[in-house]
Amino acid sequence: MNAHALSDFLEFSAEVAAARAAGQPIVALESTIISHGMPYPQNVQTAREVEQIIRAGGAVPATIAVLGGKIRIGLSEADLELLGQSPEAMKVSRRDLPYVIATGRIGATTVAATMICAALAGIRVFVTGGIGGVHRGAETSFDISADLQELARTSVAVVCAGAKSILDIGLTLEYLETQGVPVLAIGQDNFAAFYTPDSGFKADFRIDAADQQARFLQTKWALGLAGGVVISNPVPETDAMPRAEIDAITEQALREAAAQGISGKAVTPYLLARIKALTAGRSLATNIALVKNNAHAGARLALALGR
Repeated sequence: MNAHALSDFLEFSAEVAAARAAGQPIVALESTIISHGMPYPQNVQTAREVEQIIRAGGAVPATIAVLGGKIRIGLSEADLELLGQSPEAMKVSRRDLPYVIATGRIGATTVAATMICAALAGIRVFVTGGIGGVHRGAETSFDISADLQELARTSVAVVCAGAKSILDIGLTLEYLETQGVPVLAIGQDNFAAFYTPDSGFKADFRIDAADQQARFLQTKWALGLAGGVVISNPVPETDAMPRAEIDAITEQALREAAAQGISGKAVTPYLLARIKALTAGRSLATNIALVKNNAHAGARLALALGR
């Protein structure tokens, strides 16, 4: 796509435009976590706090969404409120981007769509909660998140607390290996599991320091090895949920979703809401804590890449 065509679709906030002009490090943030990942008003409050953490870390936040037929790179307070409260916000992945832009719908970007939009905007670091992956029972349902295929093709580093624990994490890591997507771990050898620090599965490489992570990314892309990198940043132990408890609750929520015939895009929002109810809100507190923790790591990485 040429620069003229891109300008028809991309719209930068004043803060992000100034950062681009000055060569400042920028960190992309998704918007599905606002519209579908948390209830109001915690969703909007968390979005604001995560943006502030990135600013305090020396980088510029760029929350991404589709509004008014444009891919918006950087959102206003009013935009965040709209995404946080509007029942019309669509959950937008790769296949949905053209439709939402062409029809002028409100679109909240998933990991996959945010990676695409970040790459179009020249942003190489993206912070989220947890990536999508291979759903349990995928051997019969073929329910595999588009996030994994996007990681194989789009050259953006994704800082996350591992994969959501509602998924089949072993199969998710197998899929990433097949697609040649490196999985780095911070602070431990094992891959994180969203609500808990340790999934029980090893990551490919442990790289704790942001400058070494940046060197890994630069080397990968300089070699012509296109595609993303998963950077697994475990939720702090003080904010984590006990693994046995969250596993049992997840199994219950999965059984209930199956009994109600919930499938496709609706599964993850349903499970997150049900787990929140079954944990009396404790899972939401953990979710907020891990996103903030990822924002610190993402800001450090963006600064290191900029150097």
